[in-house]
Amino acid sequence: MDLQLTLQNKFNPIFEVKLIEEMAQNASLVKVKAGEILIDINQTIAVMPIVLEGAIKILREDEDGNELFLYYIESGSTCAASITCCMNDQKSNILAIVEEDVTFLSVPIAYMDEWMVKYSSWRKFILSSYAMRYDELLEIVDVLAFKKMDGRILNYLSETVKLNKTSTVEISHQALAYNLNTSREVVSRILKQLEKKGMVKLSRGAIQLMES
Repeated sequence: MDLQLTLQNKFNPIFEVKLIEEMAQNASLVKVKAGEILIDINQTIAVMPIVLEGAIKILREDEDGNELFLYYIESGSTCAASITCCMNDQKSNILAIVEEDVTFLSVPIAYMDEWMVKYSSWRKFILSSYAMRYDELLEIVDVLAFKKMDGRILNYLSETVKLNKTSTVEISHQALAYNLNTSREVVSRILKQLEKKGMVKLSRGAIQLMES
């Protein structure tokens, strides 16, 4: 695969031609299967991933090992948390799990600062990534602070539906409870209530979000 041609097709005219050339020369293309852990808690991060295809799920973990879903990284985007860790030479404070088979560009941290100075498009990309993730995290804070568990479940399903471009989310009640840091019993009870209201349709291993 011609990496430079791939990057030109994906990022032209977002990035300058010279930047695309440098990315092709100094970064590498990585493919990872769904379910694999891409970045673990307390892992040293040496590269910044830019997703070309697929999706990565970002979660936060507390001291007791409980995990909370934050956001998805989709095609054309990167992870603000990994950028912060790279630029400040910190270990990872997030967990990144491949949601869908992913192909991403692995950018060594040595080039991140250099490209910030050399290329305005790179600065804009990094800053816009921060801004987008900041807005998403504010939404998470709103959900946690102001919405009950039924709202959190619907929010998770809605985000996953948008990602997969399908109305059905293939997930067990246990896995959904795990992502929302609650119990399977609570999730199952709320899903049954939502089904009675016509908001979801339940089947084995899947939840269909009905149009409102």
